[in-house]
Amino acid sequence: MSDDHVYLSLAENSPEGGARWAFGTGFEDPLHGVDPALRSGVDAPALAARCLALGDDALVAAQRLAEWCTRAPELEEEVALANIGLDLLGQARLLLARAGQAEGAGRGEDALAYFRDPEDFRNVRLVELPNGDFAQCMARLLLFSTWRLAAFQRLTDDQDPVLAAIAAKGVQELTYHRDHAAQWTVRLGDGTDESRRRMRRGLDEVWPYLDELLLADGGAVGDDVGDEVLRTLREVLDAARLPQPLAAPSPGSGRAGEHTPYLAPLLAELQSLARADPEATW
Repeated sequence: MSDDHVYLSLAENSPEGGARWAFGTGFEDPLHGVDPALRSGVDAPALAARCLALGDDALVAAQRLAEWCTRAPELEEEVALANIGLDLLGQARLLLARAGQAEGAGRGEDALAYFRDPEDFRNVRLVELPNGDFAQCMARLLLFSTWRLAAFQRLTDDQDPVLAAIAAKGVQELTYHRDHAAQWTVRLGDGTDESRRRMRRGLDEVWPYLDELLLADGGAVGDDVGDEVLRTLREVLDAARLPQPLAAPSPGSGRAGEHTPYLAPLLAELQSLARADPEATW
């Protein structure tokens, strides 16, 4: 990545030699050859909590993105958003499975995804916000993917080899997610008067949740994450000729189980089939 300008380096580091395509869940097992046994010295409860939080972020974000199916402004974008959602769903599965292993209570990925109530989820509130227009979707994806990529880059060196392997695969996917959102932010912000107005409105709607995102891990993945995220966002906004929103932070913490009213309906839809027949196998 270039040290001169983060935004300009987004395309340089996009996966598949610059191809603009999401990876989906992929066919290569990122955990192949990785010993899943907990290493001596690893704080199992802390590992479980971290994987649960990151898994919940991805699961809820994927469900929200799925709502764009048949609603995106063009077919290519509908496919792109669906693939980004699949990337996040794949991350959620791996992270929730690892959370269950570290927890040691016999809960697997399905139990954690389908049989917890909203107050038990630990996702940041940004990902549960309802969809607005396409510009708002890109603004939310820009903030989320910029932060998540910076966090995952640091987690590739985590002392838990499973989490490190999950992060390594996620870095490739999230590089694309950030690039995709950044390009649309520039395209809309530096486009027509109407597209600029919508992009500004979308950023204004999601920006109050940025502070929670930057504090989401309390420095667990590196104290410099916030600086990197803010620097990248400023560079994208400069390229889009957009001002940085001045909205005050929204109080509350999804990591503490304090969620918006929008999470419960989202989970009700996500969990309805599994809860209708809890003994079913798939």
